[in-house]
Amino acid sequence: MTDRLSELLRSATFRWALGIALWSALLALVMFGFVYWQTAAFLREELAETLRLEVRAAAEDPAGATGRVETWIAMDRHATHYGGVFGRDGVRRAGNLVARPAGLADDGDAARVGATIETADGPIADEIWATALALPDGGTVVIGHDTDEIDRVRTTTLRAMSLGLVPALLLSGLGGLVLASRARRRLAATEAALAEVRRGDLRRRLPVGTRDDEFDRLARDVNRMLDEIERLLEEVRSVGDAVAHDLRTPLTRLRARLERSREQATTVEELRDAIDQGLAWIDQTLAMVTAVLRIGEIEHGRRAAGFSAFDLATVVREAAELFAPLAEDGGVSLGVAVAPGPVPVRGDRDLVFEALANLIDNAVKFTPPGGGVRVGLAETGRFALVSVEDTGPGIPLPERARVFRRFYRAEPARPTPGNGLGLGLVAAIAGLHGFPVEVGEADGGGARFTMLCPRETERGADRRAGRAPERNAAP
Repeated sequence: MTDRLSELLRSATFRWALGIALWSALLALVMFGFVYWQTAAFLREELAETLRLEVRAAAEDPAGATGRVETWIAMDRHATHYGGVFGRDGVRRAGNLVARPAGLADDGDAARVGATIETADGPIADEIWATALALPDGGTVVIGHDTDEIDRVRTTTLRAMSLGLVPALLLSGLGGLVLASRARRRLAATEAALAEVRRGDLRRRLPVGTRDDEFDRLARDVNRMLDEIERLLEEVRSVGDAVAHDLRTPLTRLRARLERSREQATTVEELRDAIDQGLAWIDQTLAMVTAVLRIGEIEHGRRAAGFSAFDLATVVREAAELFAPLAEDGGVSLGVAVAPGPVPVRGDRDLVFEALANLIDNAVKFTPPGGGVRVGLAETGRFALVSVEDTGPGIPLPERARVFRRFYRAEPARPTPGNGLGLGLVAAIAGLHGFPVEVGEADGGGARFTMLCPRETERGADRRAGRAPERNAAP
């Protein structure tokens, strides 16, 4: 029982209900205080105005001041009217005030003062509201009223506050519990879904309502995060499978060759040939591992700190020149169309060169003899568009979204040498630089890769304006 009570006191439901109740009570106190303040101020002003008018009327007729004061006193049935006419020496001439109230100025303004009042039971001391004015003969006329009416307003207000505060607290607490319980139900559903995710069910998603409130938006954000986590884990699994498959082939060949050479080799030359072939397979394996590590290093953004401005046109020409001999040997024409003049961009020059080299290498590799590869660089407003097209078999539309994954190889690429890491490296470099890269269909039916690079002048203006550069998709 104690544990359950302690859990309830620590729960968000209890805290929300208590907070709503206290806030409602505070609002009730403020409201009652405002009502009392406005009512009391109104009554005080009404009373003060009555006293001012009455004392002025008495002072304006010095001969009739005594009668005016007596009439003021006599017209009250509840003995709440007070007054007095006092001579220059302070002696009372008329009225029921024993003496002129101390501290009361004769300026005709009303004030709350202490006074001694003559009653049938004898003089009593009390607080009254009074005002006074001087008479021409040096005397003073005083008109007063008791404070009971204003005090009753205060007492009534305080009583109403005390009587209404407890129900307000109870009703507010009940309303807080209802609202908090509704929120708690949504949180419970969210906790249940997250518990299943923790147990390994990455297909489970948080419930999303139809109100589009903060809970729904948060649930959608978490669901998008879970989608990305599921995609990444699936990619990790596929990468692991691909690595195991691609490592198994050269290692199996290496082991078989070594066993065969051990049993069959009769000369040093035969052993040397077996070792050379084994080294080639080991180099192939190491190259694949190095490429995976390089992609991971690039995706972590470790080289972004060394970005600088460079001429993209020069990099495109150099990458195309590097593969010109390979294209010529394979009977493939390699054309280059680069816009005249420098095209400044910001990034890592060596990485961008490597990405372009991989794109051109793939294009030359998959273009049959007699075909052609076109490398282009065009300026499209604030961006520079790099394109690599070929006349090879192309990439089917369903596979275009997967070609940038590590170790992924489309069906037409399986007979050719490679490990499926080239385009993964291109995607990692493009992602590091913020260069959108896409694959589509070339005019001749082959593949067309495009990479959109913001010009350095535009990025510099964006930084000076304090905003991030725009990233539009390649046209």
